[in-house]
Amino acid sequence: MVGGGLAGLRAIEAVRGTGWRGSLTLVGAEDHPPYDRPPLSKSFLAEGPLDQVTPFRSTVQLREELGTDVILGTRVEGVDTDRRSLQLSDGRRLAYDSLLVATGSNARKLDGQDSVSGVVGLRTDRDAAEVRRHLDQGARVVIVGAGFVGSEVASAALQRGLHVTIIDSEPVPLTRSVGRQVGEMCVDLHRAAGVELRTEVGVASFASRGGRLTGVVLTDGSELPADLAVVGIGATPATHWLTNSDVALEADGGIVCGDDLATSVPGIWAAGDVAHVPYEVFGGDLLRVEHWTNAAEQGAIAGRNAIRGEGDPEKISGIPYFWSNWYGHRLQFVGTSLRTEEVVIGPGGPGSVVLYRRGDRIVGALTIDRGGDIMKLRRRIVARGSWDEAVEFATARVEDGSGTKQTLPA
Repeated sequence: MVGGGLAGLRAIEAVRGTGWRGSLTLVGAEDHPPYDRPPLSKSFLAEGPLDQVTPFRSTVQLREELGTDVILGTRVEGVDTDRRSLQLSDGRRLAYDSLLVATGSNARKLDGQDSVSGVVGLRTDRDAAEVRRHLDQGARVVIVGAGFVGSEVASAALQRGLHVTIIDSEPVPLTRSVGRQVGEMCVDLHRAAGVELRTEVGVASFASRGGRLTGVVLTDGSELPADLAVVGIGATPATHWLTNSDVALEADGGIVCGDDLATSVPGIWAAGDVAHVPYEVFGGDLLRVEHWTNAAEQGAIAGRNAIRGEGDPEKISGIPYFWSNWYGHRLQFVGTSLRTEEVVIGPGGPGSVVLYRRGDRIVGALTIDRGGDIMKLRRRIVARGSWDEAVEFATARVEDGSGTKQTLPA
């Protein structure tokens, strides 16, 4: 298992869950065994006692309870698919019979961000600790990119009473992910909370004094005073070490997989952020999903398939799902927004349901503060339910006030 995240851990647990007793090795680039990442941009940044990042299982538990050799703080730098061996950053070579790639993704960076203290891309526990340190010191905060991670950091900073500005290069943020109408609803959430949101502008450079950030210079010539800039402009699959291999990659560096998570090379499987997977329920659309539930499900399936002998491999059965917390509101999304028409049911903000239509079917749904509805809509999507029935269901739920209102800390 290459990759010390959730997908690799779930693969190990699934393999041992079958009763298989062969040799397993986990190789991770970070110094820690797999830990939960979603809290890094949420509860970990909240004011008050530090919510420690705790690994799902300790190194000792991985070794003694799951019979896994653990190699941490070590990168994989190449693979020889003919000899079935990995080249590790410490000089060792590691042989394998089956290989599962679950290396996750790396945060995209802006030019010059690594040379200025106070400019952070939030991906690891170390990144989160740096962001939290600045928040604890009352930093002036600029968020680059109004995506989900950046918006969660903005929410945490605002809860502390700090001044927050978000900049985004798009006219309406998140349009490519969840559609224009939902993007506009997200803009309203930011502005209603008191965050300054500036769109259609980018970063020209980072101003600094003595190597420390003092401001963010924008492409319109203005400068925002800042002690902390969080760069949340997306992520790229951590697959650079596969570039010269026979493993087929998409243009973004993600790995081309079948619906059984097999790659183009026999004996190599992929799961989580790195995997482009065809979803039959969406007409075979190839999707690469960077969310917790996806990593968990794919890791388990890929792990079982990697040790499977003869017989049909297991195929993915779930669909994409994620959640995000902004300013006391919970946003939840399930399915896909690709090539869809979006229809808003409700007030067009908190309490709303957004349905995504492709032909006569529902293929996606987003809810704001309607935790009781999202999984019911998920079942309709998986069952390839009709559009008309989904609209009728959502309308009834909104009109009679049904659903579980999420009340989050203000």
